Amino acid sequence: MAVAAVSVLTAVPASAAPRDPAPVLQTRAFVDDDGASPANADADDPAIWVHPGDPDRSVVLGTLKEGGLAAFDLGARTLQLVPAGPGGRFNNVDVVGDLAVVSDRGRDRVRVYRIDPAGAAAGAHVLRDVTDPAAAPVFSASESEVDEQRTAYGLAAGRDPRTGVRWVAVTRRHETRVALLRLVDRPDGTVGTAPIATVDLPSRFRLPDGSSWSPCEEPGERPQLEGSVFDGRVLYTAQEDVGIWRIPLTSTGFGRPELIDRVRSFGVPSRWDAASEECVPDGADPGFGGRWLTADAEGLAVANGTLFASSQGDSRFVVYGKHVRDLRIVAGRGTDSVEHSDGSAISTASLGRRFPHGLLVVHDGERRPAAGDLPTTGFAFVRLEDVLGR
Repeated sequence: MAVAAVSVLTAVPASAAPRDPAPVLQTRAFVDDDGASPANADADDPAIWVHPGDPDRSVVLGTLKEGGLAAFDLGARTLQLVPAGPGGRFNNVDVVGDLAVVSDRGRDRVRVYRIDPAGAAAGAHVLRDVTDPAAAPVFSASESEVDEQRTAYGLAAGRDPRTGVRWVAVTRRHETRVALLRLVDRPDGTVGTAPIATVDLPSRFRLPDGSSWSPCEEPGERPQLEGSVFDGRVLYTAQEDVGIWRIPLTSTGFGRPELIDRVRSFGVPSRWDAASEECVPDGADPGFGGRWLTADAEGLAVANGTLFASSQGDSRFVVYGKHVRDLRIVAGRGTDSVEHSDGSAISTASLGRRFPHGLLVVHDGERRPAAGDLPTTGFAFVRLEDVLGR
């Protein structure tokens, strides 16, 4: 596939960009270790549910991989920890209506939890599992294929603005496929999924000099996608070693994908080194990469026509709007800086006294201080006006 033209975007002069924001709150630290509680908890992706009657009682959700799913109040206090269950590994989460939708990477399923406003108001458990027990794997043809772990990975949920259908986009681990599903209410009160369409994004690209290029991956793997977000009838999804795609949607499936920005290493020759089990340079940089993103391109969020993306490789975030700029989330008063962020979520709603102008929640891949010799992760809460202005 030829490289699509990147949208014409203008950089904000350094003097015009706001200063780097700091979190005002952060969740407890989670430890990826058998002896931790919850065990093997590795924070990854957040989502925000806005309480329909009392914004102060809104809830932030966060996946913890084998540690399951966590619910936090707007003070970043833990309300509930939902276990992933046998074989479960919760990767991404998003919210549509009163449902939290989760990609279970361990079992190749979409799991669904109903969010209870009464529980949120009472400070009690807010999540109830309503997953259809007969839910089929998203990508795998059998349970033995599930064991190969080319499974549900990135996830975004939303509504078709024309039909009202609740849809879910799911990416596939180690592959370039994206599936579009719809949520289906079952007679017993559970929620399942039904497939709409799939699209396979490229793993090889024709460069402007006429040569072709594929990003280096481990043998047998393709350049996967993860961070995804709906913006009306558009899906933005980040291919980690490639860049950010914009894909128009219809009620029946996907339109033509467009690569709207590329990582800096796009087109750089590299090869897999079996001795080090790493990709190593294999030639000069031809200069076809983008300016803003350092691989991996990760979490995506949208607010008022602005796309917010994690440049995980250098712990920055890129803000795509009328102009483009980048920022870091730095340490604040009693809060840590954010490094190597995976997922992010934005709410532009007025969330009570703490976040009257909206909220940005980001995953922090290096929460400090660590727990002894064990690294820790968590989620950081940032006032939206400190990032995007009022």
